[in-house]
Amino acid sequence: MSFTDLYLAGIGRWLPPAMTVAEAEAAGLCRRRALWRTEFESVCVSPGESGPQMAVRAARTALRQAGTQPADVGLVLHAAVYYQGHDAWASASYVQQEALGGTALAVEVRQMSNGGMAALDIAAGYLRGTPGCTEVLVTTGDRFCLPGFDRWHSDAGTAYGDGGTAVVLSRRGGFARVRSLVTHADPGLERMHRGNDPFGEAPFSVRQPLDLEPPRRDFTAAEGLDAVLGRIDAGQHEAFKRCLSQAGVEQQDVDWFVLPHLGRPRINAHFLSPLGIAPERTTWSWGRRIGHLGAGDQFAGLGHLLESGAAQPGQLCLLMGVGAGFTWSCAVVEVLRRPQEAGGGQ
Repeated sequence: MSFTDLYLAGIGRWLPPAMTVAEAEAAGLCRRRALWRTEFESVCVSPGESGPQMAVRAARTALRQAGTQPADVGLVLHAAVYYQGHDAWASASYVQQEALGGTALAVEVRQMSNGGMAALDIAAGYLRGTPGCTEVLVTTGDRFCLPGFDRWHSDAGTAYGDGGTAVVLSRRGGFARVRSLVTHADPGLERMHRGNDPFGEAPFSVRQPLDLEPPRRDFTAAEGLDAVLGRIDAGQHEAFKRCLSQAGVEQQDVDWFVLPHLGRPRINAHFLSPLGIAPERTTWSWGRRIGHLGAGDQFAGLGHLLESGAAQPGQLCLLMGVGAGFTWSCAVVEVLRRPQEAGGGQ
């Protein structure tokens, strides 16, 4: 979709202190030789706060920055990848109650690492189609920890960081304008994270901690590695080119590319090399010190560019997301002015 009246009115993040790879190895938490190719330097590690609690911190910053009141918000979307801290529990309602209150609809979005971007797409459609709704709050939050998730080794090729992020999407104005927002899907790839595993009766019925490599190996053996990689790249390219087209811009017009915080080989293979993106025009140098935040890399990365002063008024930022399922989302965001308040942490 292309837009003329869709804005980012507030943005926030809450990232706990980072632990370096050297510190993690000294503590017996990781094997450096298993991580060296990723080029991660450190990841943010929460000492106890859950994903929803960190999302609330980020949301309060974004709401304060936007000057938003509870009556202004018609929808709250909370995106997450991993366990949120309670069983059979509505985490989105918790975020709403603690950060905002009010009576808006609150919904949790589970679109894996593309959750934040997918929620942004849903929010845009809701704003466009719901009379009287002027703002939507979108949050993300995850804490990746044992015994269920090994942040260093559960997903070979990527190290995971903890944190919460938030944006306020508005029809009334803001510090940046969303010029286009596109999501593309290929559900034929969902088995990559299921493989040949049976459906379980409880979490971690097959293996604990989580290990994404066996199902990935099963799927690529059945479908062929080249075919799978080709479909992944085709999906990313489709979202990318449609987003640029609907924004009415060319790739060379984009000043900053906000990428997922994946390991360097994955960044090279799926973003930099096939799309011809220069590393210095991305958020990689920052993301390698934060870790993959699950659904929140794009909001955190954009917030960093704005707070650091790297992204200036008049510049274009292209946010890119990909998540198991598979879905790919891209958004072209035009910076109008710097936000008035910092994001929080890192």
